[in-house]
Amino acid sequence: MECWEQKIVLMLRIVFSSLLCLIGLGCVTESFPLPYYNTPDFMPLFIDNPNAIAERVHHRINDFEATNQYGQKITLDDLKGKVHIANFMFTRCTSICPIMTNHLKTLAKAYKNETRFSMLSFSVTPWMDSIPALRSFAESYSIKAKNWHLLTGEKSEIYRLARRSYFAEKDLGFTKDSAEFLHTEHVVLVDPHLRLRGVYNATLKPDILQLHQDIAQLLNEK
Repeated sequence: MECWEQKIVLMLRIVFSSLLCLIGLGCVTESFPLPYYNTPDFMPLFIDNPNAIAERVHHRINDFEATNQYGQKITLDDLKGKVHIANFMFTRCTSICPIMTNHLKTLAKAYKNETRFSMLSFSVTPWMDSIPALRSFAESYSIKAKNWHLLTGEKSEIYRLARRSYFAEKDLGFTKDSAEFLHTEHVVLVDPHLRLRGVYNATLKPDILQLHQDIAQLLNEK
């Protein structure tokens, strides 16, 4: 999602909150409702009614299996009932990945003791990023948070998950060959029901600050 598109989403959140206030459904002074996303173009759905949410929000993260830097298997079952974020990186990247990782460290520090929150960083070069390689990468960045999982696994499954579940790629993955290299600066926010609630540029500090706020909001969402 481009910067101007993100600004539009934020503006829509403000407008939605103002409408709720005007029609007497309650004013939100400190935060705005997070939208839902069903499609790769990240067209936001602003829905507040639980019945409407159940009817209109149909996209969920699909099941997967990957292995983290500790050699532990991570599946969708480990994420149910939790807020989580996901990004896609590789340990030998020297362009956007170091910036993303350093920015995500601020979130890891803030939520390292939050049992209702997880961070997933999937390697897009799993044939090179073995468990020891991921562990070495974690050590080089002083990544110690137990809820931050650096993940390796089957390339086809990771690429499918990125493009079909997380909609993580800037150039929408539905039209791409499954073997085409995946490289993106996006980090995606997912709620406890495995629904997409936000997309952010992890190389930009303002986006990371917004993500921090949105994580806190989802953790408090009823």
